[in-house]
Amino acid sequence: MGTHYKIIDTQAGLEKAVRTLEKGKAVAVDMEADSMYHFQVKVCLVQMATEKSTIVVDTLEVKNLSPLKPLFSNPDIKKIFHGADYDVRSLFRDFNIEINNLFDTELACRFLGIKETGLEAVIEKYLSITLDKKCQKKDWSKRPLPKEMLNYAAGDVKYLLTIAQVCEKELEKKGRLAWVLEECDYLSKVRPALWDEEPLFLKFKGAGRLKSKSLAVLEALLQFRKSIAEKKDKPLFKIIGNDSIMKITTAKPVSLRRLKGTKALSEKQIHMYGNDLIEVVAGALKIPDNNLPVYPNKKAQRLPYEVPARITALKSWRTSKVRTLKMDPGMICNNALITSIAIQNPVDIRAMGRIKEMKNWQKKEFGQEIISLLKSLK
Repeated sequence: MGTHYKIIDTQAGLEKAVRTLEKGKAVAVDMEADSMYHFQVKVCLVQMATEKSTIVVDTLEVKNLSPLKPLFSNPDIKKIFHGADYDVRSLFRDFNIEINNLFDTELACRFLGIKETGLEAVIEKYLSITLDKKCQKKDWSKRPLPKEMLNYAAGDVKYLLTIAQVCEKELEKKGRLAWVLEECDYLSKVRPALWDEEPLFLKFKGAGRLKSKSLAVLEALLQFRKSIAEKKDKPLFKIIGNDSIMKITTAKPVSLRRLKGTKALSEKQIHMYGNDLIEVVAGALKIPDNNLPVYPNKKAQRLPYEVPARITALKSWRTSKVRTLKMDPGMICNNALITSIAIQNPVDIRAMGRIKEMKNWQKKEFGQEIISLLKSLK
């Protein structure tokens, strides 16, 4: 059966739709962006569904989404997402929209111990419906959008309402609903990373292993790729992939023959960028030693001799919890938190309360057990 939905492509249409959405107690939300096709990513559609209606807001036509702000900030209306991290950041980045009362069904599934938490797998599990994902990687910035893509966009969001209800009931049975609600509250406050003046290599996997000369080459290549991507309005990976960037960084070719020898680029890429790339590499190699970049490796903290034993004991305790709760260990207590607990060695609930990285639900659920465990090590 097809999905009934309304396309919202005018300001007046959005204002009218919001008045209807505000009458419900829950709104499911999804969105489509153009990250596969453009340098500067933007939200292209926002899909929203209540029990009675589904709308698809064309955010390239309706650029002012301020009518949605009161709806998203209203603590009495639940906003249901699946894998909300990217969406929360995008809504804030593009429209300055903040969210109160968020419920993330993907997060809920992880707290229920479900292994496959992608929306397709979850809908299959709970509703026995197989989604058609063939439009997932299409260019959502194209206009007009084909009917097939609009149907796809409107199709997923309506199921989130039912999934959320099922997840909440299961979480309540297991006594974990409060855990998820607290995690969702934290999730609602994530924000996009700001473009700053920091070197690009700081966000490049593997850069921390490079010496200064190679770091200089890497930074020059990344700056070159970024400038080309910006000019062509294409995502970075469609200019030169990360693996290729690293191969060129390692080889440091200063001639076309050596660049071709790296086998890092296609013939087309060499034709388009080859001469520029060898100039970029040569320029980076001329940087004086005293101006070369240094990767800011954090020095390993010298831990008191008792701490490693506490970490081992806490990890062993976590393993037993994994067996009992049937949850991913990182959801129960990740390694960074375990280290923090081991260092601070809380002796009572008040001391436990001072561990900032620990959520309230973790303190309430596991606090006394952890204190007893740490005391027993003495």
